[in-house]
Amino acid sequence: MPVAVCDGIETRYEVTGNGPPLLLFSPGGFNAQLENWSAFGIYQRLRLVEHLSQSFTCIAFDKRESGESGGRLERLAWDDHAVQGIDLLDALEIERAHLMGGCIGCSIVVNAAYDHPERAQSLVLYSPAGGAAYRATQLGRFAHHLAYVDEAGLAGVVELARGSEPTFAQDPRVGPWVSVLRRDAAFAEEYAAQEPADYRTLVQDTAATLFDRDTVPGAPEDVLQNIPFPALVVPGNDANHATSAAQYLAEHLPKAEYWDVMPDEQTSANAPQRIAEFLGQ
Repeated sequence: MPVAVCDGIETRYEVTGNGPPLLLFSPGGFNAQLENWSAFGIYQRLRLVEHLSQSFTCIAFDKRESGESGGRLERLAWDDHAVQGIDLLDALEIERAHLMGGCIGCSIVVNAAYDHPERAQSLVLYSPAGGAAYRATQLGRFAHHLAYVDEAGLAGVVELARGSEPTFAQDPRVGPWVSVLRRDAAFAEEYAAQEPADYRTLVQDTAATLFDRDTVPGAPEDVLQNIPFPALVVPGNDANHATSAAQYLAEHLPKAEYWDVMPDEQTSANAPQRIAEFLGQ
């Protein structure tokens, strides 16, 4: 697959279909790779991109620190993830696009629309991640990772990461930079050389920045209320994608449409059709 440099980070991407551009911010948390649109959770059943690519130019990519994209050892914020997607539009010479996020990709879409309004046309927020249980789970993973750093050191994290396959969600010990540790020996060397105290601060700041609320991460009310674009919000209904998270977005986005259909009633027929209708196709 092709690779573009976005915000200084190698970004693996794929373009499929024809029609108006639809930039896809992948689901899957800290393993948000483009394949998740067809192989992860509910998306495996819905096959959204397969259907939407019949009417849209679908642009999917591996989020930084996920899949085969690169990363940097720095405090992570939703704005950083948004910039990666916007820079991909630049690389493809696309001025504006519809923005669609799945799972945690919804938090990135919200930040992209707020920070870069000149690049967005409308928003699709599919099964947004959020809720009190979700936040507790994410913060717990970071705490578990730091406990392992205290036990094994950063060199131990590198050894575990490069000798295993689980993601950060599956084994929190490997940490949020695990995909880059596995594919980039120079990054792994730099990572292992960090001062442990500085690394602890970096991880704690990242966790506090990314998972700052029990509603939808990175989406304060004043930001949502100043996003002028039409938005379609589709609910999830589990511990990581609380229905209340979707309702929160729909309540505060001034031009939101809420598709009041629970996941077990969302199908590969009605879900792509509802999105296409919303996007005017």
